[in-house]
Amino acid sequence: MIKTRTPCESEIESVIVLWHETKRDTYDFIPQERDRSVGDDRGFFLSHIRPRCALWIAVDGERILGFLAIRDSYVDRLYVHPTAQRQGVGSALLRHAIALSPSGIELHTHVRNTKACAFYEKERLVAVKFGVSPPPESEPDVEYHWRPGRG
Repeated sequence: MIKTRTPCESEIESVIVLWHETKRDTYDFIPQERDRSVGDDRGFFLSHIRPRCALWIAVDGERILGFLAIRDSYVDRLYVHPTAQRQGVGSALLRHAIALSPSGIELHTHVRNTKACAFYEKERLVAVKFGVSPPPESEPDVEYHWRPGRG
């Protein structure tokens, strides 16, 4: 049974490792992501994500399957470990984001992250804008929105 909750302090390192492993699996098309160490990701997570976002994890028992970082209505990060994908974890985290921001949510993903794009579209988010992510990535990206009453 998948549950969402805030992580305990002792679980933050597991969230960072999950994020690192998932990025390495997903972003093989971004050289900067392939070259990052867990230490690099830990530093960024602790200095940029954690101070600015509310964090939520999806768990099955004690096992952390994915996490959500949300800032107001903006989904800054939503990651599901590769071994837990296509099992309802992302849907549970997305439903939680919508519960936190029932008037709507927004997020970005890379166009080449086709699994994420397919997931968001299946979950009835709408692509509203295409652009390019900031350097050093400079990858085509897409902004998705969910608003109540659509679909």
